[in-house]
Amino acid sequence: MKKVFIDGSAGTTGLRIRERLAKRADISLVTLPEEFRKDISHRKDALNSADVAFLCLPDAAAIEAASLVENPSTVIIDTSTAHRTNDAWQYGFAELRDFRRKIRIARRIANPGCHASGLIALVEPLVEYGVIAPSAHLSAYSLTGYSGGGKKMIAEYESAPGQDFNGGRVYALSQAHKHLPEMVKVCALERAPVFSPIIVPHYSGMETVVMLHGDEVRGGIAAIEDALCKCYCENGVVRFVKATELPAVVSSISRTGRDDMIVSVHGNDERVTLVALFDNLGKGASGAAVQNMNLAIGADEKEGLEL
Repeated sequence: MKKVFIDGSAGTTGLRIRERLAKRADISLVTLPEEFRKDISHRKDALNSADVAFLCLPDAAAIEAASLVENPSTVIIDTSTAHRTNDAWQYGFAELRDFRRKIRIARRIANPGCHASGLIALVEPLVEYGVIAPSAHLSAYSLTGYSGGGKKMIAEYESAPGQDFNGGRVYALSQAHKHLPEMVKVCALERAPVFSPIIVPHYSGMETVVMLHGDEVRGGIAAIEDALCKCYCENGVVRFVKATELPAVVSSISRTGRDDMIVSVHGNDERVTLVALFDNLGKGASGAAVQNMNLAIGADEKEGLEL
C-alpha cells in the first residue's frame, strides 16, 4: 500500500484528488489535523513520509513545499504552474512522445495546466510529425467552467451572479496567460500562440479550439488526422475521434465529470479547426494528477479515473 499526502487538500484540485483516492484499497492517505494543516514542521514530516506527495498550492508555496522534501524516494506531483517549464521536472502529459516512460521513473512531476492540456494535445503531435512548423502562426481559444478559478470564483458564480456572469467572459486579454510558457516549451514552438481563455457559466468542462490556415499545414487535413491518430488512436485516456462521430454542435460540457479527453479535426484543407474536449477538473487537473501517480507507483494507468 502506498502512502499519499496531499499538501493543499482544501482547494478544488486537492479535494478532487482526495475523492478519487479515498475509494482505493491500494492507497493510504496521510492526513494532518486541521490545526497542523499549515504548520511547516508537520507538513515537512508528512511530505517526507509519503511515497507520493501532491502539491495543490499557489506557485510560491509549491516551491517552498518541494524544498522541504529530503526523502529521495518521495515522488512529488506539483499541480501549480511553478515547475512546468523546469527541466529538472518531468512534464506530466503521458500521451506525448516517450513521456509515459519518463513519468514512470520520475521523482518530480509537473502536472499540466488545464488550458495548456487542450492546446498541447492538439498541437504537439503536429509539430512532432512535421505537419506544422514550430514557427506556425497559431490562434486558439479555450472555454472553461468557472471551477477553474478556484474557491473565490466558484463563490462569485454561485452566490448571486449578476448579468455579466451569465455569458462567456474573456480574460488574460494582455496575451500573458500563465499557461503560455508551457505551451511553447512542450510543443517546441518558436512563437507563442494568440490565445484567449473564456470562462463560461457552468461549473466544469473545457473545450480548447485551435484554428489553422491551410497554408500552415503540410499534407492538409488528412495529415493532421494521421498525426493525431498515431498518438491517440489506442484506447487511452486521450482519444482521437473523427469529426463524423461528433454532433454538429460540440459542447464544452460534453466531458464534465470525466477524466478523459477526446480530440478531433474539422473543416477543410483551406481552414482547419482542431477541438479538444475534456473536464478542467479531470484531464485538466486532478484526473491527470492521479494518472501520473498511477504511472509513478506502477499501478494501472487508468485506476481510479472516470473514463
